[in-house]
Amino acid sequence: MEELHPEHDRRWWILAVLCLSLVMIIVGNTVLNVALPTLVRELDASSTELQWIVDIYALVFAGLLLTAGALGDRFGRKGALTVGLTIFGAGSGLAAFATSPIQLVATRAIMGLGAALVMPATLSILTTVFPPRERARAIAVWAGFAGAGAAIGPIAGGYLLQHFWWGSVFLVNLPVIAIALVAGNRIVPRSSDPRHVPLDPVGAGLSIVGLGTLLYAIIEAPTHGWAAPTTVLTGAVAIVILALFGAWELRSSHPMLDLRLFRNPRLSAASSAIMLVFFAMFGTFFLFTQYLQLVKGYTALGAGLRTLPVALTLMVVAPLSARLVERFGPRRVVSGGLTVVAGGLALLSTCSAATSYPQLAVSLMVLAAGMALSMAPATTSIMASLPQGKAGVGSAVNDTTRELGGALGVAVLGSLASSHYASGLAPALRGLSAPLAAQARSSLGGALGVAGKLGGERGLQLADAARTSFVDAMGTALVVASVVALLAAVVVGRFLPAQSPVHAAPAPRQAAGSFGNGPSGALAPGAGPDVDGDEAAAMAADQAARAGALEP
Repeated sequence: MEELHPEHDRRWWILAVLCLSLVMIIVGNTVLNVALPTLVRELDASSTELQWIVDIYALVFAGLLLTAGALGDRFGRKGALTVGLTIFGAGSGLAAFATSPIQLVATRAIMGLGAALVMPATLSILTTVFPPRERARAIAVWAGFAGAGAAIGPIAGGYLLQHFWWGSVFLVNLPVIAIALVAGNRIVPRSSDPRHVPLDPVGAGLSIVGLGTLLYAIIEAPTHGWAAPTTVLTGAVAIVILALFGAWELRSSHPMLDLRLFRNPRLSAASSAIMLVFFAMFGTFFLFTQYLQLVKGYTALGAGLRTLPVALTLMVVAPLSARLVERFGPRRVVSGGLTVVAGGLALLSTCSAATSYPQLAVSLMVLAAGMALSMAPATTSIMASLPQGKAGVGSAVNDTTRELGGALGVAVLGSLASSHYASGLAPALRGLSAPLAAQARSSLGGALGVAGKLGGERGLQLADAARTSFVDAMGTALVVASVVALLAAVVVGRFLPAQSPVHAAPAPRQAAGSFGNGPSGALAPGAGPDVDGDEAAAMAADQAARAGALEP
């Protein structure tokens, strides 16, 4: 019987440390959303400054993901995790005691840098310490915690703001980071790419600038307008830089990300699925949290608690997705999950101001179940499509598609809802002064503020009209999101290989010290009938080399 690396006896404890680190990174971002009104009062932050406090994290995070993943592969993933946690903790501590919006923007950028190192490291370490036969289930658990973190953030933020000062939403990260650092130092093994491929500084620089510029264009488009010269110019610059990145990577002898790998339908289809799932998820929650607070009238904590079914469903269903993939294959499970996502969005699109919470909860659970079914197998497919030595870059590809999809979801669905809202509210604004009408058109919160200033019957009529217009606009945006999810299901059903990348054809018996255990040895990822002989051989050889990439 082949022996596992001694550290792998504790692989499920290692997964616990990785999930703890992952949840902290995600909660550290989403926890801020409910604190924005407080920052206006405490730091006198303008709407532009609030936008940058939120957006700078995503800009730095997404822009550095590919480079951070490549650095982890080259110099060690455990080191990347440790350094990332330390940087994130330092940024969190500084953010908690910021005295101005500018300081908070700077400290959030530091947190984004730390997060860019942590997130790819968690998934790449996972794929290193788990044997192929268990990897899909471990990734499913990882994906469940990743999704749950987005829902836990508003709950934690609402509770902290109700009981402590605003800086507590950042300071709470420090004890969690301490636990993750101590536990990770003791049980997480060192790993890296055994081939010691030279770095690709030109590719890294182009990816940072290109992705950062693209994300900036997407984030700013709703403010300036999609057809505004600033948006068009920024988007064009991003496309040119990313095209240069692609040309460089195709010609480089040691590319950071070999773009030819995207010819593999498993990688391209799974990446598309992840992007579109997060397009729907982030766009939906951006609108739905406003619906809960401004239409239903819940407090920040109350709204956060009412999204708890999302977190619970993700944590329960995501681990089950691996068993479904074993039985039905990734194509059916991911495509079916996206169809369920479309159904959940369709249910949410029927909500009105009078919709009961049980109906909302059922709709959220259907949506979360579909996300859980699609995210984990798609992530597994992405990781199985890349050589094991590039696990950090593979994780970064997965994370980058999430960030870009989420940013697009907020921008596109938010813009669509905003346009529909302003159009529907127009009749109720007749007779108002131009400044008040502009404020009411800007957002539902703005309209409710104007209604409060007007008071009396006129104020009540405007508030009712604004809520009705917002609900109608949200319904339209969610219908569009549902259609996008259905299109994603069709794409996955057409292009994602049916065979599981992990539970495919058995690979030849490997040398002792490889990751398989049991008499039959390991199963080579990607060795199924949908993978050509050269790719299967490369993956098998790469897997055999993995023992050399690990150090105690």
